[in-house]
Amino acid sequence: MAAKTPLLKAENVGIQFGGLKALSGVTMELYQGELVGLIGPNGAGKTTLFNLLTGVYVPTDGRIMLDSETLNGLPPYKITRKGISRTFQNIRLFGELSVLDNVKVAYHAHARHSIASSILRLPSHFRGEKEMEEKAIEFLNIFQLDGVMHEKAKNLPYGQQRRLEIARALAAQPKVLLLDEPAAGMNPQETKELMKLIAFIRQRFALTILLIEHDMSLVMGICERIYVLDHGQLIAEGTPEQVRSNPKVIEAYLGEEVS
Repeated sequence: MAAKTPLLKAENVGIQFGGLKALSGVTMELYQGELVGLIGPNGAGKTTLFNLLTGVYVPTDGRIMLDSETLNGLPPYKITRKGISRTFQNIRLFGELSVLDNVKVAYHAHARHSIASSILRLPSHFRGEKEMEEKAIEFLNIFQLDGVMHEKAKNLPYGQQRRLEIARALAAQPKVLLLDEPAAGMNPQETKELMKLIAFIRQRFALTILLIEHDMSLVMGICERIYVLDHGQLIAEGTPEQVRSNPKVIEAYLGEEVS
């Protein structure tokens, strides 16, 4: 039986800023439908890796591949169109736009109607706009945001803004969804609801998800595999049970067991 091909692969990836090596020799593989965690102490290089995977930074070494196609050097918008979407540690919504319009913006990147049809106001333009609105409302339903769809995004409570950012990332129709600390700033009940939501959207949309999170109960509770970064290098990879008791991980976190 042939070996499975990774959907997303980072191969010996590194990046250097001046004389500082922020990441070195990082190899990571994500397979279709997996939910994988990426953990490590502050400053370990987790968000830097996300920035490499999404084209914000270009690797100094190694390569990044999606569906066996090398992505090195592509700008972020092209990588989004290829199928990688992300959320951010610090929420980046269009605060003055409505909740609905925030999601529609992501759909516009994948609109099937042409620029000409928009300018000439052809029927295909209106069909496309109607279809986008229907899909956006469907997403807002899933994220329990349909009741506030006409509110400005900046007026939403923090937990709803987090959900809106994930909804917008999903609206870009990704193959791989990168979540950068989605539970940051949430209370325990909101975190519990978020865990259920992530598990649901993964199944509903057949997504592959890579998750950065400091909330260990969340990571250990929903991820099948976990990668651990420390000082820009991978120090461990395995199931939650394997990672929890790994001596290198324990040392990195200065604790007895990662719980």
